[in-house]
Amino acid sequence: MKISVIGAGNVGASVALKICEKELAEEVVLVDIVEGVPQGKALDILQAMPLNGSNARITGTNDYSQIKDSGIVVVTAGVPRKPGMTREDLINVNAGITKAIAAHIKANAPDSIVIVVTNPLDVMAYLMMKETGFDKKRVIGMAGVLDSARFRTFIALETGDKVEDIEAMVLGGHGDSMVPLAEHIKIKGEPINDVLEKEKVDQLVKRTKDGGAEIVKFLKTGSAFYAPAASVVEMVESIINEDDKILPCSVYLNGEYGYEDIFLGVPVKLGPEGIKEIVMLELSDEEHDLLDNSAEEVKKTISVLK
Repeated sequence: MKISVIGAGNVGASVALKICEKELAEEVVLVDIVEGVPQGKALDILQAMPLNGSNARITGTNDYSQIKDSGIVVVTAGVPRKPGMTREDLINVNAGITKAIAAHIKANAPDSIVIVVTNPLDVMAYLMMKETGFDKKRVIGMAGVLDSARFRTFIALETGDKVEDIEAMVLGGHGDSMVPLAEHIKIKGEPINDVLEKEKVDQLVKRTKDGGAEIVKFLKTGSAFYAPAASVVEMVESIINEDDKILPCSVYLNGEYGYEDIFLGVPVKLGPEGIKEIVMLELSDEEHDLLDNSAEEVKKTISVLK
């Protein structure tokens, strides 16, 4: 397995590091347009591998031809929203970056599975699929795994339970309209409503929605990267190991959950061909209404591209 990571910023470099530490690929390629940055970070990661007992090899490059024959390509490249930049400005800037990267992937890694991390996530995943022409099973957006991990974290902090004893899932678009499934939360197999008051659950839902913004507020000039990177690697492991974990990912829907021609976060199983199965959950009327609202928000954002 060869895995390429496009974008050597904090998220991309952290993804590359974790892939090498876990030895998920024999060869890892870190790509960035800034000369020296991917080369330096890749060399630093490579020198850490003896301390991790890993024989993974990583190279840094500015040459997209080096991603040739990659089985998985992770795309983290893009710009964050800056002061004075409108939502449409951000979409247009990152759309240009995504289109250029899609052309390189199509030319050099035409059989790869692409994991998109660039924001606005659902829109960039949609654009990646359209620009590469790849089968919908081979383009996946990373969002729900991260949002669900944040949800589980906040529940654990509130209840004192171990995170492995908490089941929680977040669907919908990656943004303010995300849908934490409060009615599906279980702690040691028990519904969360048997453990916490609804008011407290609502507070945890809100904190999950604001999870990224809370970190940005602290960092001031940056955004989260450890948890996003870990979320990407969770998806990579599931693809390689075909472990049948149910992970919430942004995928192309063509009738599933009642939505057409849209990327939206839903539960899926991943495998060596990409998306093995879209898992259909039974949602309450309230949850479905919230998912409808989230889908409408994503459609509005996608419409900016058209």
